[in-house]
Amino acid sequence: MQLKLDGLDAHLRQAKARGLAPLYVVHGDEHLLVLEAVDRLRQAAREAGFSEREVLSAERGFNWGQVVQAQQSMSLFGDRKIVELRIPSGKPGKDGGEALRAVAAQPSPDVLMLVTLPRLDFATAKSAWFQALEGAGVSLKIDAVDRTRLPAWVGERLALQQQRVEPGEPGRRALQFVADKVEGNLLAAHQEIQKLGLLYPAGVLTFEQVHDAVLNVARYDVFKLSEAMLGGDVPRLVRMLEGLRGEGQATVLVLWALTEEIRVLSKVRQGLAAGKLAGVLTRELRIWGPREKLVPQAAQRLSLAQLEAALAMAAKLDRQVKGLRAEGMPAEPWDGLLQLALLVAR
Repeated sequence: MQLKLDGLDAHLRQAKARGLAPLYVVHGDEHLLVLEAVDRLRQAAREAGFSEREVLSAERGFNWGQVVQAQQSMSLFGDRKIVELRIPSGKPGKDGGEALRAVAAQPSPDVLMLVTLPRLDFATAKSAWFQALEGAGVSLKIDAVDRTRLPAWVGERLALQQQRVEPGEPGRRALQFVADKVEGNLLAAHQEIQKLGLLYPAGVLTFEQVHDAVLNVARYDVFKLSEAMLGGDVPRLVRMLEGLRGEGQATVLVLWALTEEIRVLSKVRQGLAAGKLAGVLTRELRIWGPREKLVPQAAQRLSLAQLEAALAMAAKLDRQVKGLRAEGMPAEPWDGLLQLALLVAR
């Protein structure tokens, strides 16, 4: 039986009356969603009386006979048990395939098998061992959350902790802001959502609250450095670079933040030269918060030639921080980072 993640709750409700399947296979690359699905299955099994748990991990050299033995052996105390089999590679091989087919052929009413796999390719999904598992129980496929659906996913997760964003455009901007900052990483998004639950009470979250909370991480000062560069605040820029250097911040991270900002400035400069309005460009490039005003202002004071020169310098710095030779750059990369930031700030 095949099942999608959004059908799991309904399946578990029905299982309270009919009983759980003897075998479940959970497969997918979204680690957070896989972990949550396995937790829900494990909890449902405990409620159904499966009080013991045995975990097997099929790493290199794994004895596949353990799987068959775990399914057939009774608990020392006569309890029903959950046997969790994790196959990180998704490739059990010949011996593993035979063992899995044997497990599928002889289900036990006192053992619930829970197999976890990464995302399967077409050939693996059509293999005899996987077809046997799917036919003997329930196959739960965990699909990736599409980037375009991530803001809605964040909103749904906030609702689970009795929080929601403002209605209309401010709320959409807040959700999109979180989605952009986590770069599609659901584990990172989950952490930021939990942080919002700890920082603020139930109810409505403003864009400013979301913005401040999400950026209040290790890279916070790096992003503020970009704001100082955009705003042309040279004294603050110098202080922040010295502070980051003193704290041992990685030069590659500082260079990445500055370079990304210069690339955005170049796009805005080109858009302005083509006759586009600044407001249209900031929406298209998803520039929000303090940068919504700072980026257009900086782009207007800089020419495309200056921005191209800054990107060329950034390319040389990239070689230098990777240990390669970069002609015309200061011996110390931090001095080069200061030159790059001042080129834009001035």
